[in-house]
Amino acid sequence: MDRLDEITLTGLTVFGHHGVFDHERRDGQEFTIDLTLRLPLGPAAASDDVADTVHYGELAERVAGIVAGEPVDLIETLAERIAAAALEDHRVREVAVTVHKPHAPIARTFSDVAVTVHRKRS
Repeated sequence: MDRLDEITLTGLTVFGHHGVFDHERRDGQEFTIDLTLRLPLGPAAASDDVADTVHYGELAERVAGIVAGEPVDLIETLAERIAAAALEDHRVREVAVTVHKPHAPIARTFSDVAVTVHRKRS
């Protein structure tokens, strides 16, 4: 079995319209995404060619498109969609996705609400 290395992208902030309340869907808010991809990076290190790894700039754009795209009620659903998109690259064996919703409609003082999903290639 190949060693699994990691590519981590943290703090990707995108405006989206997700939530169960009408005002969340109408007004939108910022969501912050953290991703950790687990995959063998030896081939890319040996070739020094971006084609042999996950291009994290392209991945960031794809994730931003998901967050800015079709609204969902739950950040759990959003995290699942992002994880599925990351696993579409055959090199990615596992992914952890955290969706932060720091402006969630909670009537108490808080810093953040986040959901993390961990998914593996089947």
